[in-house]
Amino acid sequence: MSNFKVLIVDDERLSRRRIRRLLTLEQECEVIGECANGAEAVAVLAETRPDILFLDVQMPELDGFEVIEALTQLRPLIIFTSAYEDYAVRAFEVHAFDYLLKPFDGRRFLDSLQRAKVRLRQERAGSADSRLFELMESLSKNQRSPDRIAVRNNGRVVFVKLEEIDWIEASDNYVCLHCGRETHVLRETMSELESRLNPAHFLRVHRSAIVNLDRIKELQPWFRGDYRVILRDGTELTLTRNHREKLESRLLLGAAR
Repeated sequence: MSNFKVLIVDDERLSRRRIRRLLTLEQECEVIGECANGAEAVAVLAETRPDILFLDVQMPELDGFEVIEALTQLRPLIIFTSAYEDYAVRAFEVHAFDYLLKPFDGRRFLDSLQRAKVRLRQERAGSADSRLFELMESLSKNQRSPDRIAVRNNGRVVFVKLEEIDWIEASDNYVCLHCGRETHVLRETMSELESRLNPAHFLRVHRSAIVNLDRIKELQPWFRGDYRVILRDGTELTLTRNHREKLESRLLLGAAR
């Protein structure tokens, strides 16, 4: 007996066929339909109310994000599928459950599906109201700064919480997110990333370094007006004169509260 209704939306017939084939490995899942474009998907979603939606991003008539915007009722759990990583951050901002980068392998697909089933079971046990509240809150705060960053890692998209980042390092057209013992590499310039960060929590201390203010342990005078920034984990960074005044004012403001 199937416990989860699944709808597949993708303009590529071979992609739809592959997802359907992988779903045959799961007895709990029932494919209730396939759609080849966004407009068709909106109509079918209203009629069938699936539990899980595998949704392509780029499609004719309506793309994946426009499909989500057109939904007026409680949405299914959404797993985006795309050959492009560029839409991952936006996918998270509309509360997608996962983002599968094509060509994904069977193991990656089934891992995502298993986690989706766990989430749905939890919601059916009593947390569905909480998820609905989160979705409604998101719609009313479209301008809210995201609290996570999407990073591609070995064929997957990993969502890194901003609060877990100690500091950020520039490396040409990439940045390195240092999170404790883990480092995530993001294909984005330092300036682009800085524009998306909340200056109340993250400030640039050097042309190649941004620091999480909550991780600063102490400041030590250095040469020619520069300072050494000592983080809680012992990491030492340089605070240049060009950025010192802004950092000092931010730290003093925090101390005064």
